[in-house]
Amino acid sequence: MEIIRVKNAEEGGKKAFEMIKKGMENGAKVLGLATGSTPMTLYKEMTSSDLDFSDMTSINLDEYVGLGGSDEQSYRHFMDVQLFDKKPFKETYVPNGKADDLEAACHTYDQIIEEHPIDIQILGIGQNGHIGFNEPGASFDGTTSVVDLTESTINANQRFFEKAEDVPTKAVSMGIGSILKGKEIILMAYGENKADAIKGMIDGPITPEMPASILQKHENVIVIIDEAAASKL
Repeated sequence: MEIIRVKNAEEGGKKAFEMIKKGMENGAKVLGLATGSTPMTLYKEMTSSDLDFSDMTSINLDEYVGLGGSDEQSYRHFMDVQLFDKKPFKETYVPNGKADDLEAACHTYDQIIEEHPIDIQILGIGQNGHIGFNEPGASFDGTTSVVDLTESTINANQRFFEKAEDVPTKAVSMGIGSILKGKEIILMAYGENKADAIKGMIDGPITPEMPASILQKHENVIVIIDEAAASKL
């Protein structure tokens, strides 16, 4: 696990972008992408660059159950606004949170991942150590599934919604087993509120109660963190 310390999220976004650019130069064709505030500086670098993504495929980690792509709080909408509308990709996949049969939709998503092996997986980390929406206790072998969000995750997501009762309590998430198949993983974290999770991920025991700790077993993980997120290492 390689640790890169940066001054702030802007510098972190530039570092991650350099790695994606290098990966594409070396033949990477599939990016695993994340949502939330953490990767926004990366997407800003991608959209302001002259890099051509029209031959690239993207596969997103997760989506809220009950939200369709036209909903402004959906992760599909987030990705369209932050990246895809500005930098077209050949194919973009985001889980279908409004599927009539969510179990079948999860199986279909696993097939997509199998057919498009992820070259570079972008991750953030939750305050409780979740990656994707794989909350504490999630299986390290897990595939795409419907997950119940923990109270801490729901509370952290409230800032994006007008009312607390509007915050989804379930999501469709790529499983940890699928995430670990990524050939290279770039995890970014900024701010003091991520310090405990970063310490647990890097220095703590490998345990399902700290889902990100399994990344210690992956052979190619790069962690980009600012000093606040690194403050407990």
